[in-house]
Amino acid sequence: MRSRYSAHAPGLADYLRESWAAETRPSELDLATPPQPRWLGLEVRHAQEDGDSAVVEFVARCKINGRAQRLQERSRFVRRRCGDAWRWYYIDGEFPAD
Repeated sequence: MRSRYSAHAPGLADYLRESWAAETRPSELDLATPPQPRWLGLEVRHAQEDGDSAVVEFVARCKINGRAQRLQERSRFVRRRCGDAWRWYYIDGEFPAD
């Protein structure tokens, strides 16, 4: 989760797509078309792992066109083998009403 947040700031679309589960991954990911957020911080509010699945709830703060915004999401992840290692992949997220 934190690595995906860190990849948003410099616009590392390739990393974000690689860490996205194949069954829900978008065919394209545009991180260059304005307006793009300037990310300011991440607060992980809850993380729960259950075997090879996990849920992470977070609040990410940013500015878009100079205006403060916050994104709250409850993300689902799945752990899968990748070669000799295990990796976590983002499946999807929902936006709770706080």
